[in-house]
Amino acid sequence: MESHGLTYDGCNFFRQRLVLSTLSGKRVKIKNIRSKDDNPGLRDFEASFIRLLDKVTNGSRIEINQTGTVLFYQPGLLYGGAVEHDCNTQRSIGYYLEALLMLAPFMKMSLKATLRGVTNDPIDPTVDLLKSSALPVMKRFGIDGEGFDLKVVKRGMAPGGGGEVVFTCPVRRTIKPVQLADPGKIKRIRGVAYSVRVSPQMANRIVESARGVLNQFLPDIYIYTDHMKGPNSGKSPGFGLTIVAETLNGSFLSAEMSSTPQGQGDPVLPEDLGRNCAKLLLEEIHRGGCVDSSNQSLALLLMTLGQQDVSKVLLGPLSPYTIEFLRHIRDFFQIMFKIEVQKPSEEESKGGDKVLMTCVGVGYSNINKTLK
Repeated sequence: MESHGLTYDGCNFFRQRLVLSTLSGKRVKIKNIRSKDDNPGLRDFEASFIRLLDKVTNGSRIEINQTGTVLFYQPGLLYGGAVEHDCNTQRSIGYYLEALLMLAPFMKMSLKATLRGVTNDPIDPTVDLLKSSALPVMKRFGIDGEGFDLKVVKRGMAPGGGGEVVFTCPVRRTIKPVQLADPGKIKRIRGVAYSVRVSPQMANRIVESARGVLNQFLPDIYIYTDHMKGPNSGKSPGFGLTIVAETLNGSFLSAEMSSTPQGQGDPVLPEDLGRNCAKLLLEEIHRGGCVDSSNQSLALLLMTLGQQDVSKVLLGPLSPYTIEFLRHIRDFFQIMFKIEVQKPSEEESKGGDKVLMTCVGVGYSNINKTLK
């Protein structure tokens, strides 16, 4: 193993490794990718992800062996600019977007990425979820401005896809440290119920059943219905719901569900979907913290890359994905977090155990950004 490269085994946490490698400039080698599988090597969606990385960087070197079981990646400079990419429909656009959110602020030119494919599916975070919960997290760290937006131009449900989103993000020289230790109480719930290529009534049925659960807790609930028609509705039928609870201190906790893709398993009733999604949101509120479970790793990455000052963020119980992400941050940036478990006090026996994450940023500075 070379002194300044890292080697990993297997296909898990594939995006984490490539994203952190790109940001830290350390080359990475991933071997034994599904080598025991009947169909070994990289999947199409992973190859598509590598192509996207290649489009936003300049001078990356990527070598893959013949069977696709070994990948060598030497990151180039993050370049940005206008990028178009057709995402593989095995995974939704959210799979690719999660990584772009982590890289976008450190490009040389502001990024304008047009991604096509599946906007909503049951596996990955949907575009609506990222818009309503990941963007506010990034704003907390000072990534903001009029050019910071995520637009759904067309919806595409799995398995056919046909959706299109545009993500624009300004560049930042540095990331500011944050202190988010008190999420505050929930003040309102907002959401969007979407339906494509099915009766527009579906979305109304979802809203009604979700409200049936949430109205017991809170009066201020507004769920939009979004019914796209014609060419904007993608290639497959489906519906779903994304809901977000906003706290007094400006934290966003989110939950979502999408209908089962056409031809894959039992169909879902819109009433059940609305109710189950509302329960998922209540579970997310129970877990609590200033950042919801789907954006834990994004927040931890931005804390790591902050200026050389202390950042603190209160999170709910860490997801397995986040725990692995912390190990990778240690490998690539030599940053260790101080982790304090906080039990809820007796009089507020609300929610699960919280974890206060503290670290000193590496003082990452965007060397690619051209000085105007």
